[in-house]
Amino acid sequence: MEKITHRIVLLPTRAELTAPHGTPLRDLLFEQGVEFPCGGHGRCRGCKVRVLEGAVGVNDAQRQQLSPQEIANGWRLACQGNLEGDLAIELRQWDAAILTDETAFAFTPKPGLGVAVDLGTTTLVAQLLDCETGRVLAVRTALNAQARFGADVMSRVQYAVAERGQAQLTEIIRQQIGRLIEQLLRAANASARAVTDVVLVGNAVMHHLFCGINLEPLSHYPFHPVRDGLELSRASELGWGWEGDPRVRFLPCLGGFVGSDILGGILATKLAESESLVGLVDLGTNGEIVIGNRERLLCASTAAGPAFEGARISMGMRAATGAIVEVSAEAGGFGCRVLGNVEARGICGSGLVDAVAVGLDLGLINPMGRLSNSNGTLMLCPPVNLTQQDIRELQLAKGAIAAGAEILLKLWGAAPGDLQRLYLAGAFGNYINRQSAQRIGLLNFPLEKVQPAGNTALLGAKIALFSLNGEDGSFASVRRRIEHIMLSADPAFQDTFVEQMPFPA
Repeated sequence: MEKITHRIVLLPTRAELTAPHGTPLRDLLFEQGVEFPCGGHGRCRGCKVRVLEGAVGVNDAQRQQLSPQEIANGWRLACQGNLEGDLAIELRQWDAAILTDETAFAFTPKPGLGVAVDLGTTTLVAQLLDCETGRVLAVRTALNAQARFGADVMSRVQYAVAERGQAQLTEIIRQQIGRLIEQLLRAANASARAVTDVVLVGNAVMHHLFCGINLEPLSHYPFHPVRDGLELSRASELGWGWEGDPRVRFLPCLGGFVGSDILGGILATKLAESESLVGLVDLGTNGEIVIGNRERLLCASTAAGPAFEGARISMGMRAATGAIVEVSAEAGGFGCRVLGNVEARGICGSGLVDAVAVGLDLGLINPMGRLSNSNGTLMLCPPVNLTQQDIRELQLAKGAIAAGAEILLKLWGAAPGDLQRLYLAGAFGNYINRQSAQRIGLLNFPLEKVQPAGNTALLGAKIALFSLNGEDGSFASVRRRIEHIMLSADPAFQDTFVEQMPFPA
């Protein structure tokens, strides 16, 4: 019997899609800019869309998240609906800024082309390089297609382990990166046969999902992976049928939830070559911290939660069009800068940090994180506001990062002022206002020593293209100097975390 297909019109762009009867709307709308922060479980409002024509059913999850008025006006959670007929849906397509890298670096020329990939939880960046000149020939970026199963790494772990979806997540990311590399080759008018090496970096969960390593040990204490070293394969083993069958290397993790993106950051910032004490912080769902010098490096991961990425914030979103990215004090209130110069529809991590810093300065938030008004909200830029729970989420995130940094420094016998430089890695670290981060107690370091460092993971992957460092390119000499500290096992961590929760007065 012939399958019934339906037509979906997306407004205001007038884009049209067709899909078979019963297709989950989540599968259709992710590529159109709709976000699914909770992984499609109906626990948030991140995927809210408005049905203008046709019908999408209402279930209990939607009744809990949407008001009766919203439901009557056609609002639905896309993750809870299937395609049952022709639809016209109101949504907006949003452009997101994805951090790439153009930093010059020293290298030894070699023949052929190389590909460096930063496999992030939210975004992917791939660059094609001429290995003779080091020149970047093409760049491609994308949102990680796994994101429709959850915005943060622990949502992916849950889907992989509890919902038996690991094989699906592995196949999705391998196919997506293969397509990205093919796009690079087309853009540079290059042949796959010329590609000799592909290097990937990513956090521990992305490492396991791409390489097909069982994630179950990372789903519970003590979070010891089955294997976390260098993963070597050929393109053909990943389903990439390219002439020449280049080698593919996923660089090794450093322990627990500290992934090869942090190894890339150490290579990019030359932490392992520094005579003085330096640090690296990557702020995300799992905030990774490295403190040390050429003699010894301590690293740790702390579960900061997804607040810095906008998830679990009532009106949170990633840094895309419509997001409040900066907040300042204006005439006793809030002045907001919105990406794309459009009406605000949410707030991202950098805007959240700014907003709380301004709220503290204006006396609207006290050092314990309590809102001074009685209605439990802080209006920023209508319709976007912060709730008491949003501020608690930020306190948990900043407290975890600050506590992790304090413990690593104490293990070194050092104080914040002893650090010559603190590098901030990743998109959030590069867009955050350092004064605001210091004001809320996230970065308890002298501001003149804090330096945004760009996409250090991608730069590290490019350096690795030219540095085999022995026969397998695992950077064993660097890794031998790195000690992974499991903060959850440190008896001082919980007390330090509680001490770091309040905001500075």
